[in-house]
Amino acid sequence: MNPFKCVALLLLMMAILLPPVTSPSEAQTIETPILNLEAKIPLGEVKGRIDHMAFDPLRNRLFVAELENNSLAVVDLKQRKVIHVIPGLTEPQGVGYEPSSDTVYVANGGDGSVRLYQGADYAETGRIALGDDADNVRIDPDANHVLVGYGAGGIATIDPASRTKIADFPLPVHPESFQLDRRNNQILVNLPRARAIAVLDRVTGRPKATWPMKESGANFPMAIDEDSGRILVAFRAPGRLAVFSGRNGESVAAVGLCGDADDMFVDAKRTRVYVSCGEGFLDVFDARAGDYRRLARVPTVRGARTSYYVPTMDRLFLAVRAASSEPAAVWVYRPAP
Repeated sequence: MNPFKCVALLLLMMAILLPPVTSPSEAQTIETPILNLEAKIPLGEVKGRIDHMAFDPLRNRLFVAELENNSLAVVDLKQRKVIHVIPGLTEPQGVGYEPSSDTVYVANGGDGSVRLYQGADYAETGRIALGDDADNVRIDPDANHVLVGYGAGGIATIDPASRTKIADFPLPVHPESFQLDRRNNQILVNLPRARAIAVLDRVTGRPKATWPMKESGANFPMAIDEDSGRILVAFRAPGRLAVFSGRNGESVAAVGLCGDADDMFVDAKRTRVYVSCGEGFLDVFDARAGDYRRLARVPTVRGARTSYYVPTMDRLFLAVRAASSEPAAVWVYRPAP
């Protein structure tokens, strides 16, 4: 055979057998997911819906409101296991850890109470009756207050020192997620039954404005991008992520979203947004882009709608209720890169 033909044939065979060469950036795009499932922490014999979570940075522990189980799980994140369970609750929904008094606050939807537990041994140290449907809990570190949404329309202000309710901020309907806008000294409150967002003065609780939501309904999760001063709201009807100016409520962007969203968090380190949806997905958005384009849709489990992002640990925790294919657990995601 002609030697030139031999060389050509050899080169052709090498091209067929050898894998294609990719650049480092292409390889990283293919091999590195945006959220890496790092662990699954079992919750034990927990049935039914799981609601919100909170974090104790002193002990590196996560609190999980097991709503239909009427219990609160205490998860040691270093050991990655449940180390304590607080039973006897009545549909726990919201949870908050207040560091100055080392106290865990648990809002109960069933009897409208907020129950207080000492962080060291989880002994009950108080109970505040709000009357009905105690829900989301927020800690205001500047004012040293605990805020709890409840009832047919109100946010209760609790003093951690006296363990008593010291004020009420009235609202026209039941509040869902609400956030403290420290830049503009206001509280933003989702009012899905009124198809609106209420804007309250952060100190007095007096109404400052109402932003009507005409194009979408069922506005449940909310988050604040403190760096940009923008308010992010997740709608369920239809599934949509909407972004507003925190100064005047002017619309900034709107994009499609997975169904049945219930929690949302901003990853300031990566300028991303994480949304957990009961449809069975985590949606990840790029907050750097003006259109908040979606970076990834990560499959989870249907009904896994609540999550909690801890920036100091750089981890996203997802509460997964028991199903035929999965036991109840907290899934631990590590963002990348």
